[in-house]
Amino acid sequence: MSAPPASPARPALVPVLIYLAMLVAVISSLGAPLVPAIAAANDVSVTSAQWALTITLVVGAVATPVIGRLGDGRHRRTVVLVVLTVVLLGNVLAALPLGLGWLVAGRGLQGLGLGLTPLAIATARTALTGERSRTTVAALSVTVAAGVGLGYPLTGAIAEVGGVHAAFWFGAGASVLALAAAALVYPPSPDVPPRRLDVAGAVLLGIALSTGLLALGEAGTWGWTSPSVLGLAAVAVLALAAWVCWQLRAAAPLVDLRLARGRVPATAHGAALLVGLANYLLLSSVPRLAQTPESSGYGFGTSIVVAGLVLLPFSVASFLASRVGRPLDRAAGPRVVLPVGALVLLLGTVLFGLVRDELWQLFVAMAVAGFGVGLTFAALPGLIVGAVPAGETGSAMSLNQVLRYVGFALGSALSATVLEALTPAGADLPPSSGYTALAAVGCAACLALAVLTALLPRRAGGPPPPAPSSPATSPASSAAE
Repeated sequence: MSAPPASPARPALVPVLIYLAMLVAVISSLGAPLVPAIAAANDVSVTSAQWALTITLVVGAVATPVIGRLGDGRHRRTVVLVVLTVVLLGNVLAALPLGLGWLVAGRGLQGLGLGLTPLAIATARTALTGERSRTTVAALSVTVAAGVGLGYPLTGAIAEVGGVHAAFWFGAGASVLALAAAALVYPPSPDVPPRRLDVAGAVLLGIALSTGLLALGEAGTWGWTSPSVLGLAAVAVLALAAWVCWQLRAAAPLVDLRLARGRVPATAHGAALLVGLANYLLLSSVPRLAQTPESSGYGFGTSIVVAGLVLLPFSVASFLASRVGRPLDRAAGPRVVLPVGALVLLLGTVLFGLVRDELWQLFVAMAVAGFGVGLTFAALPGLIVGAVPAGETGSAMSLNQVLRYVGFALGSALSATVLEALTPAGADLPPSSGYTALAAVGCAACLALAVLTALLPRRAGGPPPPAPSSPATSPASSAAE
């Protein structure tokens, strides 16, 4: 692949790439602490308002491989500008007081932005050279964690002062700045042949995820055995089966499921799904618990700002763990690091389930859980690299990223469903036992993760097998970590 060399005429490229990654992180963080306020502002249940978070993750799961494929070739710059424009439109729709439906639609458009970080990393690898390229890629990875930690309290403070819609106006302003900066600075795309886009695979995956999560999210309201829920579940199963069959047969699949064959790759992808699920069970429920009125007997009645700050230790600890996890992974291997990370995440989930009488205890629980998530995510890339041919690493990483987002969306939808199911008829708030039940579900996911990864072969994470003859993997897809 030929790529344009680094050019001194674009000294602002690195800060622009970092700003794009920061924007994606902040926009993705607009959901969790704002869910109770969105429910109040639109006079709907918290379960319905939860879609403001879930829809972004669902769209991100489908959009990340699609945007990565579209941005692989000579149209990368155009793809970045178009996606930023759509994200801007999504922010404006969410900011206007048009009702929950338009807000959720806007949040769905914002979900396309989750595919920008892999493109930014790919750009750093092709438009920069040497140490500058390596340090920028590392900085982009750090920015994702730091941006989420910054985004939670920042957007919470804006919403506290100006209301929920003010937070989305802030996102719109940040998107305008990103679009202008990218238009001025983003380099020409590499002159490589375009890659075929698997439209059928994207449509089938979107149908499977949206119908399945809609059935899960609304089952508590419509009834688990209602025709609507059963019909949606049937559509989801059929679409998922069709998607799997198509991905295994397509010449250029959206995500190559063939790379999940074998014990080690299957474990890595299953681990991404499980840790994503356990992760977002906490990220979705903790802000809601923190903002629950004290009159409930268990809530803390905090502001949106404080609810965002409760999530800050999670982001900080996750970032620190990723720094610790990589050298630990090189020394001990993923067979050790992954179960340890799962057990640390389990400890944080247990603390959330059993020790939440004081607000500071939520801070501690989230810090412990964040450290476990960081250790786990730090070890997964090494496990994948050691299990697939070198030429297929990017495709395997893309599959792992998709499953991670699917886990996020499942955790978000499931948190609302469990609390809704345990809320007594006629009551506005779930009982404290609802959060204990959520913690139990998270603990089960963590235990499954620990057992799954502890059974890895001793040589897991070693040198990758030789690459078979197959199409070269693009930088954009290899960046989807």
